Amino acid sequence: MDDLTWTLKQLCRRNRDGSFATQADRQRSLTLMARQLRDAGFNQMQARSLKGKHVDALLNQWQAQGLSTGTLKNRLSHLRWWAEKIGKGGLLPADNRQLGIPERQYSTNQSKAQTLDERLEAIRDAHVQMSLRLQAAFGLRRQECIKFQPAWADRGDHIALKGSWTKGGKPRSVPITTPQQRTVLDAARTLAGAGSLIPAHKSYIQQQHVYDGQCKAAGLSNMHGLRHQYAQARYEALTGWQAPAAGGPTARDLTPAQRQVDAQARQIISHELGHERPQIVTLYVGR
Repeated sequence: MDDLTWTLKQLCRRNRDGSFATQADRQRSLTLMARQLRDAGFNQMQARSLKGKHVDALLNQWQAQGLSTGTLKNRLSHLRWWAEKIGKGGLLPADNRQLGIPERQYSTNQSKAQTLDERLEAIRDAHVQMSLRLQAAFGLRRQECIKFQPAWADRGDHIALKGSWTKGGKPRSVPITTPQQRTVLDAARTLAGAGSLIPAHKSYIQQQHVYDGQCKAAGLSNMHGLRHQYAQARYEALTGWQAPAAGGPTARDLTPAQRQVDAQARQIISHELGHERPQIVTLYVGR
């Protein structure tokens, strides 16, 4: 292991910001940066050696690879973390546009919603099958539906999610509004008992691999689409009309009163999905 990779690993160990998943993503990203800097000819670096020329070298590589705006923003977030932890936060501007990174385009009315169908029966692992049912019923992320502890989460009229399960380490709640949600939650409690949707003899990473493998074998892909379906169903329940991505009226078709209802619904859905910015809900329900 070269000096840069080693010292970045130590930096991560001393600064455990965010959830376990966030920490793991950050360390993988920084390890990749160390390799890319080495490939660019910077062979005598340590974590505290970071300078503007290194930032430029990484940006040039990433942009030459044609990475998506989302991937670029994620990597820049990790790079900023590195710079801030060594007291060099000023190396990168706060606004990505100054680095030539455009804003994400959230306005799309192309639905990415997925539903569970007969392919669910092809899932052989009972815990994975239940995770998928929870993912669909409550709009959970993959990590959340695997780490889910039904007995702890069930609060009667809502489920509570621990920060250790969620992206960014922020706890949240999701209301129980349909009989179908209650049925799924009761079934999950029966299966998991006092534990989680990770079998007692497995780690989270091992069960994640089982989840991915079972989904692939069953022909299920892009299960993040279950969150899209949840968001669109919630939008219709909260507003009384279908989401734009599901064929409902677009923003220009709404009356002033309907726009107010639309804005309130997006705020609620944003919270339930675990996002801080309501505009991201546009990715799920359209505009």
